[in-house]
Amino acid sequence: MIPITVLPESIDTSGALALVHAASDELQQRYGGEGDNKHLVVDELRPPRGLFLVARRDHDLVGGVGLRLICEPGLHFAEVKRLWVRPDLRREGIGLALMNEIETHAKELGYVTLFLESGPAQPEALTLYQSNGWTEIGKYPVGAFSHPQARRFSKDL
Repeated sequence: MIPITVLPESIDTSGALALVHAASDELQQRYGGEGDNKHLVVDELRPPRGLFLVARRDHDLVGGVGLRLICEPGLHFAEVKRLWVRPDLRREGIGLALMNEIETHAKELGYVTLFLESGPAQPEALTLYQSNGWTEIGKYPVGAFSHPQARRFSKDL
C-alpha cells in the first residue's frame, strides 16, 4: 500500500477547494438543504489563524480537513471543519491521520481547545471522534455557531 502524505495547502489551490466542495456535497446529500455552507467562510481556513490540510496518496487527493478560529482570539479556541475522506478509501486510517495532524498544527498555532460538530447521518465520523479522545458536550462556547441538531465535541490540547 502506498503511504499517504498530509500537508498544509493553501485553500486557494484546486485540490483544497475540491476537498471542501466534496465535503459540502456529501453533507448536503446526507442532510439535504445547504448544509452549513452559509456558516463557513473559506477565508477562515487561511493562516495565520486557520489552516487546511490535504491528504494525498501517490499525488492523488484522498482527504482533507480544515481549522478555523472561533470566538475571541484570546480564548484560543478553534473549530475543525470539513473532515472528508474519499469514500472508497474510508476505514484505512486516513481520517484519523488527518485528525491527528490537525491537532498537532492547532497546538503549534497556540490553540488550547478544539471543537467540532457532527450529526446522526455521519455515524462513522461520530465513532472516529468518540474513539479518538473527543468529549461530547452540550453546547458550543458563547458566540460560536452550532447547528441545533448537531452533536458537539471538544478536545483540550
